[in-house]
Amino acid sequence: MTAKKDTMTNDADAGHGAGGRPLGARERGVVVGTLLLIATLEAFDVATDLLQGASAWHVALEIAAGLAALAGAFYLLRDSLAMRRRLATQARDFTAFRAQAAAWQAQARRHVDGLARSIDQQLERWQLSTAEKEIAFLLLKGLSLKDIARARGTAEKTVRAQSAAVYAKSGLAGRTELSAFFLEDLLVPPMPGHPTGEQVAADVAVEAPRPLPSSTTAR
Repeated sequence: MTAKKDTMTNDADAGHGAGGRPLGARERGVVVGTLLLIATLEAFDVATDLLQGASAWHVALEIAAGLAALAGAFYLLRDSLAMRRRLATQARDFTAFRAQAAAWQAQARRHVDGLARSIDQQLERWQLSTAEKEIAFLLLKGLSLKDIARARGTAEKTVRAQSAAVYAKSGLAGRTELSAFFLEDLLVPPMPGHPTGEQVAADVAVEAPRPLPSSTTAR
């Protein structure tokens, strides 16, 4: 009975499998069950040895082996419960994160849709053609004239002429002012006394389709 006591797994390795891999729930259950079985057998063995008058050191070894098995089982059970609590907490946090992300995406989509409609309305006020509106949107997305020509299947010279028409009808000097017209108020808070994009849009709508002087909408 004493030969098997030297093969017990120590507590430092009880929570890991081969190669340091954490034990799964089923593996932990098997190990805990085995340790509890060993502790039970040790208890019967100690009782038998005491009845048979075994030596004190033999009984002490039996008791130590049983206590070691109980300690290992307790350690694994405690670690399993702690892991379950951590997994439950992580699951709740992940669920809350996904809900927040979904809410943010929905809100962002509403803002993006509203911005796209506002931009389209302003391009209508400038009386841009359908092709010129497409060019304006692609310019706002940051595409180069060459990329726009490739995307639309037209010549770069045609795209250049259409972008020039966009700037002429809007009264803006170029791509920078076009982007600032729509996006500046989204990036920084409006300064006191500084006209917002809506105010400038209203001014442009009143005077359209006459081209506006660059000084009127310079930002």
